[in-house]
Amino acid sequence: MKSRRLTWRQKIGSRAEDAAAAFLQAHGAHIILRNYCCRWGELDIVARLGESELAIVEVRTRSSNAYGGAAASVDAAKRQRLIRAASRLLQHSKDLARLRARFDVVVVCDPYGDAPQIEWIKHAFSA
Repeated sequence: MKSRRLTWRQKIGSRAEDAAAAFLQAHGAHIILRNYCCRWGELDIVARLGESELAIVEVRTRSSNAYGGAAASVDAAKRQRLIRAASRLLQHSKDLARLRARFDVVVVCDPYGDAPQIEWIKHAFSA
């Protein structure tokens, strides 16, 4: 089977998602899913927080803070895709559907550096 070559942007995104997942785990989150894809969108990370909370996490990275930075890039259209994908996931997973869901954003600056800067924006938006 031929392996797919990643673009530079995809490599940066993958590296940022790895850093975000490690950061979340270090802060007590249990990663349930990564890169959940469905017709309506993709969820970067789905993590369980404690006994009753589920975080739907969008990972963002940018090379600069121009145009409002990485967190500001989660615009209305992106939020709608995340909400639709999360709804689809929760419809098909009764175990996850019983948890209180929230939407977070994790911003990773310089994912290729020795110590990437990570900011966890909890409850970044609501459905």
